[in-house]
Amino acid sequence: MIRIKDVLKELEQYAPLPLQESFDNAGVQVGDVNQLATGALLCLDVTEEVVDEAIEMGCNLIISHHPLAFKAFKSLTGSTYIERCMIKACKYDLVIYAAHTNIDNAAGGVNFRLAELIGLENVRVLSPQKGALLKLVTFVPEVYAELVRTTLFNAGAGTVGAYDSCSFNLAGKGTFRAGEGTNPFCGEVGELHVEREIRIETILPAFRKSTITRALLSVHPYEEPVFDFYPLNNTWDQVGSGVVGELPEEEDELVFLQRIKDLFQVGCVKHSAFTGKPIREVALCGGSGAFLIKDAIAYGADVFITGEAKYNDFYDVEDRILLAVIGHYESEVCTKDIFYNIISKKFPTFAVHFSNVNSNPVKYL
Repeated sequence: MIRIKDVLKELEQYAPLPLQESFDNAGVQVGDVNQLATGALLCLDVTEEVVDEAIEMGCNLIISHHPLAFKAFKSLTGSTYIERCMIKACKYDLVIYAAHTNIDNAAGGVNFRLAELIGLENVRVLSPQKGALLKLVTFVPEVYAELVRTTLFNAGAGTVGAYDSCSFNLAGKGTFRAGEGTNPFCGEVGELHVEREIRIETILPAFRKSTITRALLSVHPYEEPVFDFYPLNNTWDQVGSGVVGELPEEEDELVFLQRIKDLFQVGCVKHSAFTGKPIREVALCGGSGAFLIKDAIAYGADVFITGEAKYNDFYDVEDRILLAVIGHYESEVCTKDIFYNIISKKFPTFAVHFSNVNSNPVKYL
């Protein structure tokens, strides 16, 4: 018996909600996640047609990339398609869930999928998140060091790139005097006590601070554990905006753009003037990624692919990089593949369907 919250838990382990940008509204949009899941319908956008499709298929979970609602409602009258979708979802006990910029920023997210489709190698994040890591330092009796370390690692601490269980440990002596009314783990009330301790240092994502604090307190033997969190200036290379990678071989600019057009089945590829240089280093960001153009140029990429860009963006790149715009919908529709792989891997017998509705609001002649 699979509940909707079980499915969403898998998605959020892959793309934690705290990875979303401040403007976003990823997560549950409407519905009771405690109900049994009858099936999931995957889409890029939630429209009235998509909601009807879910009802017809017997799916009580709709998973979209774009949130149905970005702003709070003061009323639900059915005056807009968003409100009508919400009302119908409530009427038919549907859950609508969105994984947006959190899965954009996640390792293995939308941009990594685009890079895979294009055939890029040595793919890494173009603009890693900053200020997203903390260092934890705590002090424990020697005999408890292994238990505390293991608990912290299991809670999500200690990962550096492809390495896990990372920590630094230093032996020393801790001192304390237990006051009246205390129940010290070691030593006597009113007497100065010296204990052989291990200083444990490890790293963690800032959004896991509460989880890891609870884990630490659950196994630390002291009545008043001492621990400190330190902010780090390190960038988190595993998550962030956009990616950059290399083609196995250089490609002519026109040949490359034609391949991109065919690959993503776009009505047209808008691009800046050709630079006259072959394409090898490719930077990209699905959706509205023009804010990363300067990062792509600074990296030395030959081309930057995104879903949307403004008129002046095509001027501003000059001959420093080739800018290619393939459409917002076209650059992110592959998100459904990511959803499917996450869910079907954990729940192989669960009914997961791809929406047949083309929700692209942009039409081509």
